[in-house]
Amino acid sequence: MLDHLKPEHVLYLDIETVPLTQSLDKMPERLQEQWTKKAANIGSEDDSPEDLFQRAGIYAEFGKIICISAGTIYRKGKQRVYRVKSFYGDDEKQLLIDFAEMLEKFTATPTHKLCAHNGQEFDFPWIARRMLIHGLKLPKILDIAGAKPWEIRDTLIDTMQLWKFGDYKHYTSLNLLCAVFDIPTPKDDIDGSQVAAVYYEEGDLERIARYCEKDTLAVAQLLLRYKGEPLIAPDAVEIALPN
Repeated sequence: MLDHLKPEHVLYLDIETVPLTQSLDKMPERLQEQWTKKAANIGSEDDSPEDLFQRAGIYAEFGKIICISAGTIYRKGKQRVYRVKSFYGDDEKQLLIDFAEMLEKFTATPTHKLCAHNGQEFDFPWIARRMLIHGLKLPKILDIAGAKPWEIRDTLIDTMQLWKFGDYKHYTSLNLLCAVFDIPTPKDDIDGSQVAAVYYEEGDLERIARYCEKDTLAVAQLLLRYKGEPLIAPDAVEIALPN
């Protein structure tokens, strides 16, 4: 599969999610009731639904997307250049509309694919679920309900699944694989566990977008390593301005 995959035909993706509201008491009443039931299954007897609400950002039913970053590789002479763009904001529906428009254009070419780390269990279904919740039509590449596993793998590439080689081992983080493959990654001032606090307490969406963009570059670099090809040079990264 990787022998025939052209890195220039791939959209490298990452999303950042947070709980739907800053605190449980601000959630719609029906969702509060459902979260209380959910919390009983994911916590211990000593954990209250409020204590566990920080985890709501990992569930599409109780969270929202605040940033989607997507990057592509293109050639500038003999050099490969990575160009990344972020869709971010408080209005999740508009963010998804804008992203879907770009995604439809990119994947109108049949050979073009999506790639994310742990994308099959997180990024891809999260985007699809939130689009449906907002009453949006799914882009064709994400409309995969009922599709066979091999049909999904052909268009939705997951760098974590590729690393498993059919094994059933546990989650392998992007940071770990970057360390294993000696992929340079900048030292960030935030990590995934801090995104909700940066969003709700500081309102710094641009800071979150920069963090998200770096993860898409790491995914692209990892795929290049899988293929045994040279990495993108640090000075060959372009950040597109938001619309």
